Order: sequence, then C-alpha cells, then structure tokens
Amino acid sequence: MKFVALSLAFLSAASAFSPSERGSVVSPSQLQENAKAAVVSPSSRKDFLQASSVLGFSVAATLLSSPQPALARGRATLEKSYQRYSPRIIAGGKFYGDDLRNLIEKNDWAGIKDALQEPPARKKEDLQKPDSGVAARARASGGFSDARVLVAADLFAGAFTDRSITPKTKKMQGAVEKLRTVVTGLQSVAAQGLGEEKAGGLFGLGGGKQASPAELSKQARELYIAGGNAWNEYVFDANEDLALQFDRFPYVK
Repeated sequence: MKFVALSLAFLSAASAFSPSERGSVVSPSQLQENAKAAVVSPSSRKDFLQASSVLGFSVAATLLSSPQPALARGRATLEKSYQRYSPRIIAGGKFYGDDLRNLIEKNDWAGIKDALQEPPARKKEDLQKPDSGVAARARASGGFSDARVLVAADLFAGAFTDRSITPKTKKMQGAVEKLRTVVTGLQSVAAQGLGEEKAGGLFGLGGGKQASPAELSKQARELYIAGGNAWNEYVFDANEDLALQFDRFPYVK
C-alpha cells in the first residue's frame, strides 16, 4: 500500500502514520510529542487553513487493486453493522474535516465545547416519550461527540471479529482510542479557553500556570492534526479488504 503525504514546507515532517505503528494506543504525552513533531507552530489563521487543507492528513493515494471480502461474522452481520454505523462514521469524518476545523481555526472555544458535547443523561420524563427520549438526546450531543461518532466507530470495528479479536479490529479500535485521547485534550483546551479549567491537566499545559491564548491555539491545532491522522488510520484499516459491495469510507482531507 502506497501512501502519499502532501505537505507545505513548514509541515514537511507531517505526521503520516507508519504502518508499523498503526493500531497502537499512545499515551497523552506521546500523542502530544507526535503532534508537536508534525506541526511547526502555524503562525497565522491562514497558515493553519493551508496546512490542514493541503496536508490531507496522509490521505492514501491508491487502493488495493484486488480487494477481497473481509473476514467477519458472516456477510449478513457485516451488512447490518455497516448500515447501522456507517452513516454516523461518515458524518463524523465530514464534521471533523469541515466544522471542527473551522472552529479550531477561529479559536471558538465555546463552539469546540459544543462540538464535543456528550448527550445529557436520561431523565424520568424521557421514559414517557415514544422513543424514550433518544432523538432529543441525540440532537443535544455534539457533531463529534463520543456517543455520536466514536462509539459507532468502535462498534463497527467489532464487526470484523468472531470468536477471537482479529488484527483488523485491534487496529481500528486502537485508532478510536487515539481519537478519544485527542477529544479529551481538545475538551480540556476549550475549557481553559473559556476559563472553566486551569492548565496542568491531561496535557500539562504550563504546569498549573494559566496558558496564553496563543498557547491554547497552538495546542488545539496540534491535537486536531493528530486526530486527523488517527481518523485516516481508522479509515485505511476499515477500507482494507472491505467487500466491493460496500462504499469506502472517505478520508479527512
């Protein structure tokens, strides 16, 4: 499989994921270091837009010439999982590449917080509704919330496992865990930007010292690019050997 990483001069060391590293779950500190190595402090909003649009987060340039049906718990089970979860996965990737990128480019901390917001807890009155309040709770969740997107990605990865977990499932779920780490980091940065949290949390910004707007902006961009690479890692593994009857998942560009 050939990968082509498009990059600008200041992003020549962009974080194109290595096949030997796919599927491994990294610690927050490792993820931060990897992201820092990928980005050389975009100096302006224009730089960030150019970086995220041209880099393409290591989009694969070629597909397998002769894809074979993936091993799963029967074609019927895979079909049901694809029909159930693929719309949420595809919509999540589009939201990440468009809406979330724009929010981060603008340093819109309130918007980022809402984009990653989990649905509210179920209330007693929800039980009186025809759908037990599922629709209303879903509308209250963010476009890239764990419940809306990452749970679906995790469950779809399990469709490629039968009696024992397969390497394909492990790699896909490993990418999901990286995305969860990124989401947690972005939630922390957004909370700091809104004055709801002090620095020195998960990613240790400033060791307790209040981070400056420039530091928060830089951190958000680093996390966004790390998450984009993790997302495309998931997409690559999901598409690999996927039966021809299924549409391929699009990469974040």
